[in-house]
Amino acid sequence: MLDGSLKRSAFFLAGSVVAGLAMAAIIAWLWPQLIRPPAAPAVVSSSEPTPAPAPLAQPTATGATLAGNAPGAPSPPGATFSAATAAEPQATAQATPPVAFTFAPAVRASAPAVVNINAQRTVTERLPGLRLEELMGGPALPRYRERVHRSLGSGVIVDSKGHIVTNQHVIEGFDQINVELADRRTAVAKVVGRDPDTDLAVLKIDLPSLPVMTLGRSDLVAVGDVVLAIGSPLGLTQTVTHGIVSATGRGQLGVATFEDFIQTDAAINVGNSGGALVNYRGELIGINTAVLGKNLRAEGIGVAIPVDLVRGVMRELLEQGRVIRGWIGIVPEDIAEQHVKQLGLPHAGVVISNLYVDSPALDAGLARGDMIETIDGKTVNSAQDAFSRIASRKPGTTITIGGMRGQEKFSLKVQVTEAPVVKR
Repeated sequence: MLDGSLKRSAFFLAGSVVAGLAMAAIIAWLWPQLIRPPAAPAVVSSSEPTPAPAPLAQPTATGATLAGNAPGAPSPPGATFSAATAAEPQATAQATPPVAFTFAPAVRASAPAVVNINAQRTVTERLPGLRLEELMGGPALPRYRERVHRSLGSGVIVDSKGHIVTNQHVIEGFDQINVELADRRTAVAKVVGRDPDTDLAVLKIDLPSLPVMTLGRSDLVAVGDVVLAIGSPLGLTQTVTHGIVSATGRGQLGVATFEDFIQTDAAINVGNSGGALVNYRGELIGINTAVLGKNLRAEGIGVAIPVDLVRGVMRELLEQGRVIRGWIGIVPEDIAEQHVKQLGLPHAGVVISNLYVDSPALDAGLARGDMIETIDGKTVNSAQDAFSRIASRKPGTTITIGGMRGQEKFSLKVQVTEAPVVKR
């Protein structure tokens, strides 16, 4: 009986000790100052003369003073601070927020120069005749009604004179072009020039103190660069989306005659056409043109016209009202390997599928079915490449076309003329 009582007492004592130690650990963790020994006061030896009291410190930037210490001098052991000085580091930390990564400076630099374009035209359409007239045996009298057809897009102000670059397809066929700026000012724009082959157009508005977009360089753009797309998708003005450059030099997409697009995964939607693609500095590197694969439910495949091409087209439209390009009158076409045998060609490549009547190419002796291998000694990589290189030549110059006719090689000199204006 006695042994049982001793055992219970021992267990009770051990449990109490454990509980006490646990409570002490908790208190030490929550209130460490309760167990920290007080700092020993500084002791001055009586054998040495007591130093003269130092002058009071000047007020700091926050008004706190360091007692018994000169401004800028190190703090001696045991020195005491005022309450304001002790709280100063915490106040400074609260006043300085952490630095966050943001594209806001780029948006502030570029977005004001992006405008909303609302083009419109009046369309007259014929309505079907009244059924009542037909039932009564009389002729159905024609009826007409007018409706306003609108097109939404974007544009970029490129100089202080009010010139705006946008896509040709945004304004094509419209009578009135209304422009709204980021500051809500509005104006009616006039068309300075169009270039359907690159899907570019230049407009002009007359308003004072216009924001202007800084033009960058698209030849420095690299895959992986961060970009921002700014425009008016679905009429939502000043919308900014971001992404990266997915590819450069994209062509043969069927969007325009001359294609050298920047591909991006930044969200581009209806209304973004003609808007700005800018880099992280807020510089224009492209004009947003199209989003691809929507009918296939593909996302993140948008293209923009590089600003170097935009700059050249804009200069010619402002100086001459049109873009002058070289032309020899051929229609080049890419032929794949699987079609070589059935067409009787020596190999895959670029073939002249047709020629224009009275064209320089026809006069020089080129014919349908000729394969183009070189232009001025440089290899032709595609029909788009051939077309672009001929267009880049000035009218009046001569180029040398090298290729194959059947199994025979040929080399012909062709004089370049100005491309005829195609009415659209």
